[in-house]
Amino acid sequence: MTGRIVCLGECMVEFAPNGDGLYRRGFAGDTFNTAWYLRRLLPAGRPVDYVSCVGTDAVSDAMLAFMADAGVGTGGVARLPDRTVGLYVIDVKDGERSFSYWRSASAARLLAADPARLGAALDGAALVLLSGITLAIVPDEDRPALLAALAAARKAGATIAFDPNIRPRLWGDAATMRAALDRAAAGADVVLPSFEDEATHFGDADPDATLARFRAAGAATVIVKNGPGEVVAWDAHEGRTTFRPSPVEARDTTAAGDSFNAGFLAARLAGAPLAAAIEAGATLAGRVCQHPGALVPI
Repeated sequence: MTGRIVCLGECMVEFAPNGDGLYRRGFAGDTFNTAWYLRRLLPAGRPVDYVSCVGTDAVSDAMLAFMADAGVGTGGVARLPDRTVGLYVIDVKDGERSFSYWRSASAARLLAADPARLGAALDGAALVLLSGITLAIVPDEDRPALLAALAAARKAGATIAFDPNIRPRLWGDAATMRAALDRAAAGADVVLPSFEDEATHFGDADPDATLARFRAAGAATVIVKNGPGEVVAWDAHEGRTTFRPSPVEARDTTAAGDSFNAGFLAARLAGAPLAAAIEAGATLAGRVCQHPGALVPI
């Protein structure tokens, strides 16, 4: 597969503890993390773009500059004068991280409010990645436009990759959440769920049950991530396979799934078979888990 890679969602301001009660500012977000890693894994001539919305304030300027410095294209990031970007603060207690979020005024919530703008941002994409968080932050009334834009991109030849990345606190109720996730999965070619999430919110008994559910939805490739456990996967051309990652001493699991997605997708874009691509994703995630923060030099 050749052509432009597009990741769709929300990048946020991150404040992480830096000692003595001080915090270090960064920028991160699930699909942006994947874009950041894809940019480092793919050839320089392969465009990796981010599609979202930000404000016109100084912190939005800084976020766009960070994206551009990372080599991620920002032509699909709209500037909204009456909005800003979301923010979260990380706190650590006894080695465990907790997160506090401020995103009610996040411009990214309006990424599907202008269907023509969204369609133009996806035009010509070879691969489009979105997540359950992308779905969750979009208001209910805008979600059909988001799904329609993805369907149009798919009809035009794009491969749609979807990580359910379930965050129930972002949804009004469980029924709406499950229905929206099911609709997005039904329109995707590659689905990248995490078994723990699927077991909790869809009642899957084991990774093979998750695999079967997404196969039935129509996905051509399903990769069921399972933390440090065995990955179970299926592809329409290569069949079922499993992979057990090498054990690592995890220091921080932030962006483990996001980096796995990047390693896997980059390998598949380069023509790797299913098993080798899973190994590439697991290897990258293992490296990321051994360092603090979402974005780790590789």
